[in-house]
Amino acid sequence: MLVNAYGAHAGDQPLQPLQIARRAPGAHDVQIDIAFCGICHSDLHQVRAEWHGTQFPCVPGHEIVGRVAAVGAHVHGFHPGDLVGIGCIVDSCKHCADCEDGLENYCDGMIGTYNFPTPDAPGWTLGGYSQQIVVHERYVLRIRHPEEQLAAVAPLLCAGITTYSPLRHWQAGPGKKVGVVGIGGLGHMGIKLAHALGAHVVAFTTSDAKREAARQLGADEVVVSRNAEEMAAHAKSFDLILNTVAAPHDLDAFLVLLKRDGGMTLVGAPATPHASPNVFNLIMKRRTLAGSMIGGIAETQEMLDFCAEHGIVADIELVRADQINESYERMLKGDVKYRFVIDNATLAG
Repeated sequence: MLVNAYGAHAGDQPLQPLQIARRAPGAHDVQIDIAFCGICHSDLHQVRAEWHGTQFPCVPGHEIVGRVAAVGAHVHGFHPGDLVGIGCIVDSCKHCADCEDGLENYCDGMIGTYNFPTPDAPGWTLGGYSQQIVVHERYVLRIRHPEEQLAAVAPLLCAGITTYSPLRHWQAGPGKKVGVVGIGGLGHMGIKLAHALGAHVVAFTTSDAKREAARQLGADEVVVSRNAEEMAAHAKSFDLILNTVAAPHDLDAFLVLLKRDGGMTLVGAPATPHASPNVFNLIMKRRTLAGSMIGGIAETQEMLDFCAEHGIVADIELVRADQINESYERMLKGDVKYRFVIDNATLAG
């Protein structure tokens, strides 16, 4: 089955219309008509071959929402017409300790939604910049938001779970002081979620102009990280700092803001490594520096249900398929509040 898509044939070429093959639904598969797909910063890195191992043609997209079109004979949890989502995972080994714990995102055999090996043509997965996708029911997520919010739900499938998972794991909530570094695609979701979880939220930005925007997202306080006095006022006070910045920067400037036994979790993925932090900033207060990557399927469903209950969606700009390349350039300049989402109906031309 051929469907319209948008992808690139080489890392130095723009994305363009193309057709891709999708398998017929198997017994446990769900076939989904994709309504919207978010644009993630990792899409840009992968399709431009800035990360190792890109296979071409590359069709990105792992923030997918739409309606069930058909189900396999043994699928009972989903029915045609259901609103559903697909995130970053479309398969895993299903039997390792990570999979058994519901943490398929850490499975060594995890298959991502694009650019991972698959028996389907062309031999690697092709993502959500397309009209349709077929996925095993285990990796399909139920959307409980109103249909009119569907486009703004799409970024929850990556940006939402990327920030929700560490906030839940490190128990952000009432009585906790949580910092969110960066007010972009990830950071704006981190602020919304930490606020909804009941934490006292402090947003960090390099731009004084973003103060009011951060407060509107739910931040209780806003700190301009270039202001030494503002930073010093928060020394040794945070339980958790969620660092969403996807560029190398001074980690020590934030580590010293953690209280004893506090931790900073990195979720931004820079193209080049951070400089090593000063180990004394860790050992003198038993602080931790950690990382976190998306979340498992059960936790992603939990996040979606939490967001539906609290009325949380991403702040988005809806774009046509022929605006994807322009959106990539704008994303590099930080010219988006806060996520681009593709209207997949425009893939039909």
